[in-house]
Parts: sequence; structure tokens; C-alpha cells
Amino acid sequence: MLLTWLYVPGDRPDRFAKAVTSGADGVILDLEDAVVAGRKAYARQAVAEFLGDPHPVPVFVRVNELTGPDVDTDLAAVAGRPGLAGLRLPKVESAQSVIALAGRVDIPLHPLIESALGLEAAYAIAAAHPAVASIGLGEADLRSDLGVDDEAGLAWARGRVVVAARAAALPPPAMSVYPNVADPDGLATSCALGRRLGFLGRAAIHPRQLPVIAEAFRPSEREVARAAELLAAVAEAQTRDSGTVVLPDGRFADRAMVAAARRIVDLADRYAA
Repeated sequence: MLLTWLYVPGDRPDRFAKAVTSGADGVILDLEDAVVAGRKAYARQAVAEFLGDPHPVPVFVRVNELTGPDVDTDLAAVAGRPGLAGLRLPKVESAQSVIALAGRVDIPLHPLIESALGLEAAYAIAAAHPAVASIGLGEADLRSDLGVDDEAGLAWARGRVVVAARAAALPPPAMSVYPNVADPDGLATSCALGRRLGFLGRAAIHPRQLPVIAEAFRPSEREVARAAELLAAVAEAQTRDSGTVVLPDGRFADRAMVAAARRIVDLADRYAA
């Protein structure tokens, strides 16, 4: 489970090595929107060269739009490189486009939904192929497509993608980027809202955003204690062959609560390490 993802323009190879040591859980080298048309070839070559070796954290590549003219060249350059952990797929609008790509590459796929049409197909995209490792929103384009200009206008779309991911047995989606790097308070508030909706983690466009995101999604000491208490009670009930677990504070524990508690403990262990 990754809490922080850092985007880096593919035509800025001077930033690649810094990105993988920035503290981000994962790095996304971007060949799409962050690179102007005249620098696509340069970016592609730079990214392919950087992926010639593995790196300390997973490195993903956001390729160009699946229906556009550049994606085939992107795939030829980066697919199969030792340092590639997965592909971010922008502007996905159908399961068929994911299935077609999955037949060409053997790598985890992370579709991004950025339009009303893609949103309507969210579950089909999430469940399209075993290679799909996560789904997420591309909120800048989605805002434009839906004609909304604030977080409230994205509430339904965000809930939809969380439900689609869960229904397809995928991990909780990470939030899209927060575009104002000079507004850490706004970022923290937005992350808190996303967490309440069921998101886990967020992409960043600048390293200074990473600590804010990690703090927002990292489980608190109280959450870890409550999760550990629940798991201990479940384990004790199993020794008694009891299917009912009631915690000291009166909460009943069911399988959904157990899964959530394990995720909290796993996250806490990972960040403690």
C-alpha cells in the first residue's frame, strides 16, 4: 500500500534521482500532460534510460492517452524495463481499452478516470483484467468535463470510484493531485475529506506536499490501538470457537471491521519500520 506518489515530468531527468529519494512511497514519471508535444521524444528516451535499473521505491510511468498517437511509442520505450513497476493509464473510458492494452504488456496497470463517460464505466474498468492493480481519478480533466470548480462538485465522482475499486476487490484508490503547492492547510483539509470518503493516500506534484499527505493518511495512535484491540478480541474468540466478538466499548466486530483493522495495523507497522 502506497500513501504518497510523486509526479515528475518525463522531460526533467535532473529530478528523477531526487524523486526516488524524496520520501515518496512511489514515483510517477509523466509522459502525458506534463510534457509538451515537442519534448515527448526526449522525455521518452530519458524515462527509458532511467528505468534501465531498479530503484529504491517503485517507479511508474504515466503514458499518453490510449487512443492517441503517442502511446505505442511510449510502450515500445518503457515496457519491459527493469525499473518499471507499472503503468498509469490516463483518460480511460472503457474496459475494452484496458483489456486491449493488457494483452500487449505484462505489467500492473493503473487506469485513471477523467471524464463522465469513464466515470459511468468505473466498475467495468476496475474489473476489466487481472492486470488492473488500482483505479483513480484525474480530477483536473474531470472538473473540466463536469463543469465543476470545487471539491463539493467532485463528491459523487469520488464516492463512485471508491465503490468501484472495492467492488472489484482493488485497494482503496489514492486521491488525485492537489494543484496548489503553496497551500499545505488546504491540502490537509482536502486529504481529510478524501480519507472520510474512503481514499487511501494521494499523488503529489512537489516533494513539500509529501509530509502533509503522509500525515493525513497515516493511522493515528488511537486508531492503531483500537485496531489491535479488535484483532486481539477476534483471535481470542476463535480460541473459544465463538463467532461473536463484542469489544469492551460495546462494539460488535464483523469481517469488514477485521479487514479494516488489519489494514490499519499493517500501515502502522510499515511506517514504523
